[in-house]
Amino acid sequence: MAEAPARPPGHPPLLIACALGIEHLALRTGDRGGAPGATTVLRTGMGPKNADSAVTKALGTEALREAAVLATGFCAGLAPGMHPGDLVVAEETRDARGSIRCQGTGLLVEELVKAVPGRTVHTGPLTGSDHVVRGHEREDLLATGAIAVDMESAATLHSAMRAGRRPVAAVRVVVDAPQHELVRIGTVRGGISAFRVLRAVLPAFFEWHRSSLLPRR
Repeated sequence: MAEAPARPPGHPPLLIACALGIEHLALRTGDRGGAPGATTVLRTGMGPKNADSAVTKALGTEALREAAVLATGFCAGLAPGMHPGDLVVAEETRDARGSIRCQGTGLLVEELVKAVPGRTVHTGPLTGSDHVVRGHEREDLLATGAIAVDMESAATLHSAMRAGRRPVAAVRVVVDAPQHELVRIGTVRGGISAFRVLRAVLPAFFEWHRSSLLPRR
């Protein structure tokens, strides 16, 4: 985990959580200009157990105890017509423990459209899994109303809220979709596209964080 920089008193930091080294690289090399307050990019490791453990540990530190939390990285799209490089803004995350409602989804959509013009942004429920989803599993999850699936977002947000009330959100980049499964030709091109999109989204995350610090009306 990157060390969280010092922050002004009363100014909650931002914790951005991802699972994979390639996701961490994209976020570390993205445009970090304009970040409000302290921002930490945490690599949790793959899977819900690792995400739960890493986020719980991070939020147990004094520097990040009150942090807003945003889960990000790659995901598998469930809906027909999704393509690698599309963005998913979760309205809620779901797993066996229930659902967590996300904050500021409308603002995130607006800012992502500015940050990555030309990319399609989907909104809806983001469901969790403990394994890579294939074949008929996509159809089963789509039937629940979910539009995308990943292994860490739901666990990340559950851990965040268990540690105390705070702004939470999840934004994922589609790398795998019904007509573009990872096992098929074109995977490398799709992966590069998703990596470039993930590098470009930080300004949207910072704007979401800035908005979350404003007094509630």
